[in-house]
Amino acid sequence: MEHYGWMSLVPAICVILFALFTKRTLEALIVGTLLSFIIVHGGGFFYPWMDAMFETLTDYDTMWAIMTCGLFGSLIALFRRSKGTLGFTNLMLKFATTAEKSLIATWILGIIIFVDDYLNILTLGAAMRDITDKHKIPREMLAYIIDSTGAPVCVILPFSTWAVFFAGVFASQPEVAALGVGEGMSLYTKIMPFIFYGWIAVIIVPLVALGIIPKLGPMKKAYQRTEETGKLYSDASDKFNAPELEEFKQGEGKLINFALPMIVLVALTVWTEDLLVGVLAAIAVCLILYLPTKLMTFNEFADDFMKGFCDLIPMLAIIFGALFLQRATSLVGLPAFVIETAKPYLSGEIYPAIAFLVVAGLSFITGSNWGVPAVTVPIIVPLGIALGANPFLVMSTVVSGGTFGSHACFYSDATVLTSSACGIENMDHALTQIPYGAIAAGLAFIAYAITGFIF
Repeated sequence: MEHYGWMSLVPAICVILFALFTKRTLEALIVGTLLSFIIVHGGGFFYPWMDAMFETLTDYDTMWAIMTCGLFGSLIALFRRSKGTLGFTNLMLKFATTAEKSLIATWILGIIIFVDDYLNILTLGAAMRDITDKHKIPREMLAYIIDSTGAPVCVILPFSTWAVFFAGVFASQPEVAALGVGEGMSLYTKIMPFIFYGWIAVIIVPLVALGIIPKLGPMKKAYQRTEETGKLYSDASDKFNAPELEEFKQGEGKLINFALPMIVLVALTVWTEDLLVGVLAAIAVCLILYLPTKLMTFNEFADDFMKGFCDLIPMLAIIFGALFLQRATSLVGLPAFVIETAKPYLSGEIYPAIAFLVVAGLSFITGSNWGVPAVTVPIIVPLGIALGANPFLVMSTVVSGGTFGSHACFYSDATVLTSSACGIENMDHALTQIPYGAIAAGLAFIAYAITGFIF
C-alpha cells in the first residue's frame, strides 16, 4: 500500500480544523478532496479531481444512500401532513410522562430497532422528535441518544447489517479461516463480547439521560439555552424548522397512519435486506392509506413528497462529500501511512489497544465506517495473530474502531442523518456528542489495554 508520508495526513487534518473553525461541513469535505488530489497530481489535479467526483456521484452505493435518505425525507413529510406522527406522539406521551422517561424510551426503541443504523436513526427521529419537544429537551440531546443507538447497537447484536458485513470481511481472511471457528454468525458471536466501544457507548446513554453522567461542554450550553430562551435548537438550525410545520403538531392524529407504514417499512427491510425497498413500500402504503380517507389530495401528496425529499438535499450533499473524501484519502494512502508508522511500537499484549486507536482514528478522520475497516483488516488481523494476540480480540478492535468513526465523526453518514432526523445543524450535533464519544473511546481503549494482557 503506497502513501505520501506525513503529507498523507494533511487533507484529513485540514478537514477537521476547517470544520471546527467555520462550522461548515460540506465545504470542509471539498477542501479535503482538493488537497488530496493536489498532493497526488500537483498542478494537474483539476481534471482527475473532476473525474473522481463524477465516479463517486455515479457509484451504486452513493446513489443508494442518496435515494434512501431522500425518500425517507419524503416519508417523514407525508407522516407530518397526515398527522400520523401526532397519533404516535399522543400514545407515547401516556408512558413518557417526564423528560427522563422520554429519553429512556428513545434509548429502548433504539435497541429494539437494531437491524440497520439508517433505519434506526431515521425511524427514531420521526417517532420521538415531537415527544421530546413537548418535554422541552434540547434537540442536541435527542440527537446524541439516537446516534448512540445506531451503529453501537447494530454491532453488539447479531443479524444486523453491520454484523453481516464484518462477519463476511473477517471470514474472507485465510488466517481467520485457519482458526476453524466457522464463519458468519458463529464467528461474529465470538467477537461480540469484545466490541467494547459498542457496549460502552450504549450503556452510558441512560447514565447521561438520567443525569448520572453530567451534561458536558456544548451539551451543557444547549440545556442552558433551552432553559433561558425556551429554544430547543440553535439559531443555525432555524432553517430546518419552518414555522409552517407547527400546524401539524396540533389537533388529533390517527396512530394507524404512522404505525402501518412503519410496520411495512421494518418488515420489508428485514425480509429483503434493503432499506430502499422498505421505504418505497412504506410510501406506497401511505398513498393507499391517505388518499381514499381524504387525509390529503393527490396534489398535496405529490407536493409533500417532493418537499420532503428537497428538505434533505443539504444533508445528502454532505453524505456525497464524505464519500468523495473517502475516495480521496485512500488515494493519498492515509491508512497505509498510519499502520506503517504504528508497526514498530507493537507487541502482542498492547496490540489490541493500538489497533483500536488506529482504526478509530482513521474512521474518525475519513468518515469511512466500513471502508477503513475493510482496508485495514488484511493488515491488522494477520499481524495481530503473528504477534500472538487473541484473534477475536483483534477482530473486535476493527469493529469498535469503525463504530467510533460512525458515531463520533463530524461528517459520517450516521452523524449527518441524525442531525437531519432531529432538525438541527450538523455541527451542533457533532460537537455536543463528541465528549460522550470520547468518554466511550477512552474506556474502550483501557478495556483493550487490560484484556490484551489477560486473553
